[in-house]
Amino acid sequence: MAATVAYDEVEIGTELPPRSFPVQRSTLVQYAGASGDFNPIHWNERFATEVGLPNVIAHGMFTMASAIRVVTDWAGDPGAVTEYGVRFTRPVPVPNDDEGALIEVTAKVAQKLDDRKVRVDLLVMSSGQKVLGMSRAVVQLV
Repeated sequence: MAATVAYDEVEIGTELPPRSFPVQRSTLVQYAGASGDFNPIHWNERFATEVGLPNVIAHGMFTMASAIRVVTDWAGDPGAVTEYGVRFTRPVPVPNDDEGALIEVTAKVAQKLDDRKVRVDLLVMSSGQKVLGMSRAVVQLV
C-alpha cells in the first residue's frame, strides 16, 4: 500500500491534523509487555523518584511511536515513512490518577524533497513542555 497523499497537492507549510494521545499507567504496563521494557522508572513511582525523576515516566519509544501516528494517519500508510528521528528532550511524567498524561502532537510539511518525498516536522508537547526535539519524518508520497 502506498501513501494516499499526492505530492503535487502538498505545499510547504501544509499542516497535518493534530492529535492528542492520553497516557495512563495501564498504558505503560501494556507497552512494557509488548516491548519487553520493564525498567522500573516506567511503573514504580518510588524507584522513579529515587533516581531523580518527577514521577513514573512514559517510555521514550512509546512517546516517539505515538507522535509518528500523526504522520502515518495523514499519509495513509505507515510504510510511506522512509525516515524518522527525534531527540528526547524531556520525559513524560504519568501520574497515578484518572487523568494520567497527554501527549499533544502537531506537524507540518517543512520541505519538499526529490523523488516525491516531503519532510514533516513534528512538535510534541506534554504539560506545556516540548518532550521531543528535532522530530522529523521523511514521507514518500504518490
